[in-house]
Amino acid sequence: PRYLTKTRFKEALDCPAKLFYTKKKEYANKKIKDTFLQSLAEGGFQVEEFARMNYPDGIAILGDDRDYNKVVSRTSELLERENVTIFEAAFLHNGLFIRVDILNKKGNTIQLIEVKAKSISKTGHQGFIKKDKLNTGWTPYLYDVAFQKYVIQQCYPQWSIKTWLMLANKDAVSTVDGLNQFFKIKKTKESRTGIIKPDGLKLEDLGEPLLTKIPVEEEIDFIYNNNPVDETRTFFELISFYKEHYEKDIKIFTEIGKKCKTCQFVADKEDNKKSGFHECWSAQLNLSSEKIDRPKVYDVSNFRKSATLMKEGKYFMNQITENDVDPTPEAGKMSTTERQWIQIEKILNDDKEPSFELEGLRDEMKQWKYPLNFIDFETSAVAIPFTKGRRPYEQLAFQYSHHIVYQDGRVEHASDYVNTKVGAFPNFDFLRALKKSLMANEGSIFRYHAHENTIVNAIYRQLVPSDEKDKEELIEFIKLISHSTGNSATSWPGGERDMIDLWKVVKDYYYDPYTNGSNSIKAVLPAVLNSSKFLQNKYQKPISEINLTSKRFDDSHIFLKQLENGNYENPYKLLPPLFEGWNKEDLDNTVTDIEGISDGGAALTAYGKLQFEEISIEERKAIESGLLKYCELDTLAMVMIYEYFVEMLK
Repeated sequence: PRYLTKTRFKEALDCPAKLFYTKKKEYANKKIKDTFLQSLAEGGFQVEEFARMNYPDGIAILGDDRDYNKVVSRTSELLERENVTIFEAAFLHNGLFIRVDILNKKGNTIQLIEVKAKSISKTGHQGFIKKDKLNTGWTPYLYDVAFQKYVIQQCYPQWSIKTWLMLANKDAVSTVDGLNQFFKIKKTKESRTGIIKPDGLKLEDLGEPLLTKIPVEEEIDFIYNNNPVDETRTFFELISFYKEHYEKDIKIFTEIGKKCKTCQFVADKEDNKKSGFHECWSAQLNLSSEKIDRPKVYDVSNFRKSATLMKEGKYFMNQITENDVDPTPEAGKMSTTERQWIQIEKILNDDKEPSFELEGLRDEMKQWKYPLNFIDFETSAVAIPFTKGRRPYEQLAFQYSHHIVYQDGRVEHASDYVNTKVGAFPNFDFLRALKKSLMANEGSIFRYHAHENTIVNAIYRQLVPSDEKDKEELIEFIKLISHSTGNSATSWPGGERDMIDLWKVVKDYYYDPYTNGSNSIKAVLPAVLNSSKFLQNKYQKPISEINLTSKRFDDSHIFLKQLENGNYENPYKLLPPLFEGWNKEDLDNTVTDIEGISDGGAALTAYGKLQFEEISIEERKAIESGLLKYCELDTLAMVMIYEYFVEMLK
């Protein structure tokens, strides 16, 4: 049966057309491959099991969602009891199906508790309604609860239902080491969430509470009375509308617009699957796939007018006029609007050549002091802290890589660091290692975007109340290489060696059509590699033949390979699989299901898996090796971008 579940309902809220494409194997779905979403999902399952510990007498309804009759029947049996707590209670009414994270029944009084791996300040919370508007960041979660309450109320009209969100409390501090060890991620048929807990685990074993219950009755009533996501229908009409179309497998007409930029139902040529995105655009614009694939208005970098223009019927870049952008020059660099118009003009003129603000770039680079230091961090922030004394979602810096470029062109992988020890708080040792490496010279330091500055600010806030013997030295080092984000107990201006943001250098002085308007390092690196003869000649050779040292790749490794179409393979795709050469039996016994580490989501997941004690030494070494190679490539990518800029200035 095609029942409208709460998952389908939430997808429809994002875009009603998704109801038609979801769960159809013939359609491409990029979310299935998203490692960040995988990492978030696993963290959510851990929080859900953590929340259940507050109800030791709770009974879990086991079984697949698709076995509707079995799980609904089992729920009905348990609800005959006067008092009962049920995990994953199942309700089915007139084509609507839900499972409730925690349902606590006392007579006809019901607590509906939705658990989310999202954080909130319990002391600072003042509701999710501000000035008669629902907080947009919380809208999907609140609508989820509203949908659940509606279905239950239809099944049991006589019940009095109170609704709650159970969330991680940012104000709470863990009083137990190794909490994550109690909630191990392991896919099993016995556990719907994929989390295994030790036998006999009790609530008191978890120390002080880290989760908090937030009442949302006022917000649910607001949704029922106003339905802010769709002013043309009531909330209840909206449910009926979605249900009918999903039940009959009828596509809902959804006006195309800026939201299409994040559509997951886009098929790449290699997918060999249908593209829901192209079907929607073709139906409304009567265009072929080739014409739909033209650059869109929303592809213009940081373009605030894209939504407005699309409502006016301008969907593609070639429909944008100079007046729409109003490019305003800025002395010595590309202004945001200038950059946008450059991007559009290159599309209109089929100009594939990069653009530079060379004089501004030259003036910028003259200020840099050799040797140049390029650094990159890998970090984690989890709902259930790994060590006591830490708060939910507090930043953990477990890894860095550091490359040095000398004035004569030599490139040295100077140092790296990874701390995956189970139950260790890595931040202070991480900072000590970073300090030792960066203080070996007095050269300029580079990061890519704001992350590294944000992290050292977070470590500063952790250091201030600590009793570390070298606390003052570490604080001075942070102030030397960073600037305050304004969230610290005290603020400071940029230090003498405040990290230079290479992302900003790219944004101010360089644009390449190959990036499609993105300034992320994963987009910029392939662009420079496909433009630079110097980089192509250098990095198609093995490490042993170029002026480069590496700590994690052997001398025969080649970072760049040319494809048959003449372009160059992204070096991240050339990273070796984690368990290269392992036999099937060894692979079946691994804890992790990650095949390789080539993005931040996989790195997050890998670090989380390394916090479980049962991982074998061989598997741990393989994962650590993958992390170190990935992070080294991140800083080498920065070096490559720098080398390209030097080439252009020559």
